[in-house]
Amino acid sequence: MTGLIGGDYSMNRASYDLTRLRRNGLITRVPGRNLYQLTPDGQAFAIFYTKVHNRVLRPLLATSAPQAPPPLRAALRTIDQQVNARFDQARLPMAAA
Repeated sequence: MTGLIGGDYSMNRASYDLTRLRRNGLITRVPGRNLYQLTPDGQAFAIFYTKVHNRVLRPLLATSAPQAPPPLRAALRTIDQQVNARFDQARLPMAAA
């Protein structure tokens, strides 16, 4: 996780993150083990966001690609602002680029 978020990732933070995922119904704990499984909703969530990243975000953010049309750029700017606002509310640090 430290490579993904660009900083330290403590056991307390991992426990908190797993608890949030479990409470939101995205994972379930395997009884008697320190092992978690994706729920059907968690799998659908992961697949959806992977597809959005691969099919929409990666091509739009590629520096060699032509610029997106103005309405799409405006929509992406709105999404970026909302994501940043959520990160600020959760007090999540910005990852190193």
